[in-house]
Amino acid sequence: MKKILLVPDSFKGTMSSAEVCEILSGSISRFYPQTQIISIPVADGGEGSVDAYLAYMGGEKVSVTVKDLYMESMESFYGLVDDGATAIIEMAACAGLPLAGDDPHVEKTTTFGVGQLMADALGKGCKKLILGLGGSATNDFGTGAAAALGIRFLDKDGKEFVPVGENLTDVRRIDKSRMLPQLNDVEMIAMCDIDNPLYGKTGASYVFAPQKGADAGMVDYLDRQIRAISDTVIRELNIDVSGLPGSGAAGGMGGGAVAFLGAKLKMGIEAVLDTVGFDKLLEGADLVITGEGRLDQQSLRGKVVTGVARRAKKAGVPVLAIVGDIGDDIGAIYDEGVSGIFSINRMAVPFEEAKSRSKSDLSLTADNLMRFLSMLGYQGKQ
Repeated sequence: MKKILLVPDSFKGTMSSAEVCEILSGSISRFYPQTQIISIPVADGGEGSVDAYLAYMGGEKVSVTVKDLYMESMESFYGLVDDGATAIIEMAACAGLPLAGDDPHVEKTTTFGVGQLMADALGKGCKKLILGLGGSATNDFGTGAAAALGIRFLDKDGKEFVPVGENLTDVRRIDKSRMLPQLNDVEMIAMCDIDNPLYGKTGASYVFAPQKGADAGMVDYLDRQIRAISDTVIRELNIDVSGLPGSGAAGGMGGGAVAFLGAKLKMGIEAVLDTVGFDKLLEGADLVITGEGRLDQQSLRGKVVTGVARRAKKAGVPVLAIVGDIGDDIGAIYDEGVSGIFSINRMAVPFEEAKSRSKSDLSLTADNLMRFLSMLGYQGKQ
């Protein structure tokens, strides 16, 4: 084989996407030493997105002091690529669930620090912002981030405040007159890996707030708050994002990024593949290897394996998926372009034990695959 592309997601809790690429590269080189290997570590919006982009594209990580979930100062970061023209911002870096501690209060958390990261990038002259929406501990519709970028939220008395999840109903007016002017000239892509609407039983609060510490009563309360700010945005800005697929991402920040900042929502893997020029890289490729920790029904809704397979199928390049677990009823993945699925789980053991041996199991699985292909004399698509 002349050329193989590696495009895995992380195996969450066990291996980063960069580590997966390194292990796969070692196995391929042992059996196909002359093959060109192109590694594209992937994170589709959540924690690790900055590192994944920097691992493939180069660039630099910028440190910034911003506000955390509860408006306390913290050190955060974002990435600069394309000679500083593009910023990669993951909201998990200052508004992520691990930062909430052992007693999270999603009704009180803010995305203000995310807006500060964006403002810093704009101040450095960035013309494109790629915002990763995964892993948040918030439910504020992105109002905090918007406030940090100069958008004013006013209550019934005309007093300005920074809304959080518990007081979105207090917003009566939205003033964009002091918004950072750079926002008018920037391209903004908001990456998400879900297609949930803003509110309702499949919206931000009901589906994701329980993971962020909300009980049943709080979930219902937060959903009413999100509905209220959505109505206010319709009245004040003449924009309705309530039914937009992905608007419910990151506690409604998917919808807020569109309504306040003019962002375009895009499935995370699609944004990654576009940014790295994946379609061009497919030219002359003999094989694509992708993977993720668990391949299941959720994977079919546009996550990494499906997104990669769809692109490769159009180019006529076969795809192998190497994964941790394989769920039931995932046969449709073959129609998307996956040629074969292989689990690295070599023994039926509890996750904690499997976790400790995941790297060696991945290496052995990849070795077996490459050994088999080389024994068949496989040299790529004909």
